Amino acid sequence: MAAGNRPLSPHLQIYRPQITSVLSISHRFSGVALAFGLFALVAWLAALASGPEAYATAVAVFAAWPVRLLLVALSFAFFFHFANGLRHLWWDSGRGFEISQIYASGRLVIAVAVVLTLGAWAMILLGGAA
Repeated sequence: MAAGNRPLSPHLQIYRPQITSVLSISHRFSGVALAFGLFALVAWLAALASGPEAYATAVAVFAAWPVRLLLVALSFAFFFHFANGLRHLWWDSGRGFEISQIYASGRLVIAVAVVLTLGAWAMILLGGAA
């Protein structure tokens, strides 16, 4: 068979997205987002180590609503990556491979990530008001 006549492998245009594929891709994206989010953590720690003026500037930057929105997204990425990582560890033990279990654990990962994100930000916002 000539190289030009080889069949193409099915790709995202062929397959309908399923929770398994969406969570797999999202797990990778959340890992990349967390890697970039480390820059924000390092900037905050550097400001903390640089003194009160630098820290006050960092707090002002992190308090801006676009940055807060980014921090909420990063915290969701953290909780999602964490919960999905636990799911993968469960799978590594040889359990949870029935289709119904895979779908249930996928929905659970999303629910846990949402609940932990909302809980963390409720604590942050309510703790800041006290």
